[in-house]
Parts: sequence; C-alpha cells; structure tokens
Amino acid sequence: MSDIHALSGAYAVDALDDTERAEFEQHLAVCADCRAEVASFRETAALMSDAESETPPESLRAGVLSGIREVRPLPPETPTRPEPVEPGPAQVRRRRLPALLAAAAAVVLVAAGALAWHPWHDEGTTVAQQVLNASDATRKTEQLAGGGELTLVRSPSLEKAVLVGRDVPDAGAGKTYQMWLQQPGEDTVSAGLLPDPDRPTVLSGDAATATAAAVSVEPEGGSAHPSTNVVAVFSLQPASG
Repeated sequence: MSDIHALSGAYAVDALDDTERAEFEQHLAVCADCRAEVASFRETAALMSDAESETPPESLRAGVLSGIREVRPLPPETPTRPEPVEPGPAQVRRRRLPALLAAAAAVVLVAAGALAWHPWHDEGTTVAQQVLNASDATRKTEQLAGGGELTLVRSPSLEKAVLVGRDVPDAGAGKTYQMWLQQPGEDTVSAGLLPDPDRPTVLSGDAATATAAAVSVEPEGGSAHPSTNVVAVFSLQPASG
C-alpha cells in the first residue's frame, strides 16, 4: 500500500474493506500521528451526533434554503495538471477526504448557528431554562435567616431540579453554597456547588425520586457531607411512576 497514512479518515468512518482495515490497524499500533488523526475524525463525528440532538428553530430550514438560492455558483475549475486516468482506492479516498471533512464542518457550523439562536449558550443554563419552563414544574421557596430567599423548581418529567436565589448574602471568605439531594433510604449526597445563587443552577442527580433537597455553607471547593450550617431545606414528595 503506497500511502497507508492516507487511510486514517476512511478508517475512522469505517470505510475500509477487511484487508485494508487489518493492514491499517497493524500500522495504527505503531503510528502515533495516525492515532491522533483517527481520534480527531471521530471527535468530529461525535460533534455531528451531538448537534443532531438539538432541536433547531422553525426558521432555520427556510433561512438555509433561502440563502442557497441567493448564492452565486462558482464557475467550473480548470485543472492545471491532468488527473490520473485510473486512480487507485487510496487516491480516491484522499480526494474525497477533504470534501468529507468540509461537510462535517458545515454540519457543525449549522448546529452552532442553531445554538446561537437560543438565548442561552451553555448546556447547564439551557437545561435550567427547560426545567423552569416545564409544564409540570413545581416551586418551593425558603426564606434565609441572613436575608434573601432560595427557590427550588423541580420537573419530574425532566428528572431535574433548579435552584435560584434572590438577594442571597455572600457565603463568606473561603466559603461557598453547596446543594444536596436525599434519595429514599439513602444518605444525603452532594448535588453540586452554588457559587452564584442569582444564576439558575441545575442540581446533579435524580430530582424526581428525591425526598429532600438542601443548601448549606461549605468550605470553598465543597464537602463530602453537609455541615451543620444548613441554610435551607426543601421537603419533596417523590414523583409517582
């Protein structure tokens, strides 16, 4: 095989026959550059898969089609040198690989455009807004002894809960707020930190089955178990199946 390095893209998308795959895998075991290329191509494929999980706005398809109609096609290119009359399989794959990567990049960019349309950019905030706007969302508010309040919003259908505060005092130097969840018959476990109570924050863990949620003041970086400085406790009824 004249240029086995050129098969990394085809290997990543499972486009090799059995003989080529066996030869390339032997080469892959001793070639760090090809291993890096295969990992990069597979990462691109994963990004494309993640992009498909997002629901684009209704206007996206019409906007793309409208833009296509307005794009002026480029004139055909005049080759500066003759193409091989009968290229081998490796040469065909090398010519197809840039087009494959360009298509993958285009899909990722379109997905990024759909995400940019959404008013929230990071995944945690998007989930938080889904919980806050869920049709089955329930709210519980606890007043804090030091002033301010914390509200827990839970959506059983999403199995998530969100905490958001109002006028919550600073936790103090070297301290942070930490969230907790308790499942039936189990110890209270950490549900993540709450460094900015004014920002809706999703609790980690299954909030649908939890019997209680709490917030405590802990050392910066969090604790394995809640301290005695618990500032809010939310009693929850586990959602029925």
